[in-house]
Amino acid sequence: MSTSAAEHAPGHASADGIAARARGLTKAYGSGETTVLALDSVDVEIARGRFTAVMGPSGSGKSTLMHCLAGLDNVSAGQVWLGDTEITGLKERELTRLRRDRIGFMFQSFNLIPTLNAVENITLPMDIAGKKPDEKWLDQVIDTLGLRDRLKHRPAQLSGGQQQRVACARALASRPELIFADEPTGNLDSRAGLEVLSFLRDAVDDLGQTVVMVTHDPGAAAHSDLVLFLADGRIVDEMERPTAEAVLERMKRFDVIRGQADTAGDTSSDVSLDKD
Repeated sequence: MSTSAAEHAPGHASADGIAARARGLTKAYGSGETTVLALDSVDVEIARGRFTAVMGPSGSGKSTLMHCLAGLDNVSAGQVWLGDTEITGLKERELTRLRRDRIGFMFQSFNLIPTLNAVENITLPMDIAGKKPDEKWLDQVIDTLGLRDRLKHRPAQLSGGQQQRVACARALASRPELIFADEPTGNLDSRAGLEVLSFLRDAVDDLGQTVVMVTHDPGAAAHSDLVLFLADGRIVDEMERPTAEAVLERMKRFDVIRGQADTAGDTSSDVSLDKD
C-alpha cells in the first residue's frame, strides 16, 4: 500500500512538502528458509511540518521502518530519501554526518550523559560537530519545554519526565529537518508521558518541526495528525485526525485477524522480531 501523509496536508502537495520518503523499502533478516521480512516493499511519504505516528502489532516492522528512514539501519532493497537526498548507498561517514546535521532522535531510554548537566546534554551533538547553537532558537526550545530552571541539573537530579524533556530539547536544538521518536513515553508515568506528547505536538504546531513517532499506545498516537498502521512488514491502513478510541478499535481488528490466521494454522503472524 502506498501511503502519503503529504496528500492530506493543505499546502504540502509538492515535493518540497515531503520530509522523507521510501520506495520499495525492504528489510530482511536471516537467509534461506530462515529469512524473515521485517519490511516488505514499503512505499511511504512523510509530510513536512506534521506529526505522524506509526503503530502495529509486535513484529510488524514499526521500529525497523523508523531505523531505515533515519539511516540507522541498512536496507535490503528499495530506496530512501531525506528531503531530496537519497540516503541508501551513502557511506557510513556520510550517513553519520547526515544524521547529526539533519535528524533529531528521541528514544525510550533518554540516552543522556550522566556527567553533563541539562544544557550540556542539549547542545552535545552540536558541540561534537563543532557548531554553535542558534541562541534564539535554543532559548525558544528551552522555554517551550519548560526547562529554564533545570539547565544546570544533571540527569540524576531530574525526574523521568524532565529527562525526556531534555532529550526532546536535544532533538530539537539543531533545528533538524525531521525528528524520530521511538516509544518516547515508554519509561514514563502517565502524567510525564502526556507532558512529553504535548511538547512534541507543540514542536510541530509552534516550532514548525516534523515528527515521526513509533508507539504502542493509542493515547499517544491520538496526539498525531496521521497514524500509519503496519502489519507483517507492510503499511495496511492509515487514520487522519485520530482519537485514542478509534486507534484502539483499529488495533483490535489486527488482533482478530491474527487470531483467525493462527486458528487456520498460519504461523507467519507468530514471528516476533526484536526490532519491531
